[in-house]
Amino acid sequence: MQQALRLAERAFKEDEVPVGAVVVSNNRIIGKGYNQTERLNDVTAHAEMLALTAAFQSMNAKYLKECTLYVTLEPCVMCAGALYWSQISRIVYAASDEKRGYSRMNSGILHPKTELVSGILAEESSQLLKSFFQKKRQ
Repeated sequence: MQQALRLAERAFKEDEVPVGAVVVSNNRIIGKGYNQTERLNDVTAHAEMLALTAAFQSMNAKYLKECTLYVTLEPCVMCAGALYWSQISRIVYAASDEKRGYSRMNSGILHPKTELVSGILAEESSQLLKSFFQKKRQ
């Protein structure tokens, strides 16, 4: 999760919504990403989507069984759908997303075999997001 938080800090510095994600297999990072929707002019360029794409390429496979996604914010519905199709084994997210998180809209969207853990480094991730949006309002 520390690596995901560093990526979120990079997004913050690049004036992107500060979310970072890494995919891990056998204790090795095989994919990473941070939000780049502004930079790429692509609303689908979420941290999770970029990390998943890198992991698929690294594994040369379309499924991520036995892999874990660490992400600093609860995935949105779009990302949760992609995670479902990836068949990822475990998702660990830091902060909950009360406005856009997948669980607010459809908590059954993840693959039934995916293990879910939340709250790891939640305070740090939440503070980074709050700082970003406060800065935007000024």
